[in-house]
Amino acid sequence: MKNRVLLENYFLPGDLERQIGAFVNHYNNHRYHESLSNLTPADVYYGRGAKIRKMREEIKKQTIRKRRLQHQVAAA
Repeated sequence: MKNRVLLENYFLPGDLERQIGAFVNHYNNHRYHESLSNLTPADVYYGRGAKIRKMREEIKKQTIRKRRLQHQVAAA
């Protein structure tokens, strides 16, 4: 955040506050955190983490099945 603030010029009194608010919103709601199992802090806080991890695991299983099938077809 520090680098982002230093790189921009803020000409109106509320510009810096709006940019900080936008950064906090992005950090908490859109940016995935590796330490949180690639979830956003909002997902963890609101208890959506288990559902998201389960959905990702199902997608991973389907992808592995599809790749195995493609490999078998290509090898035959």
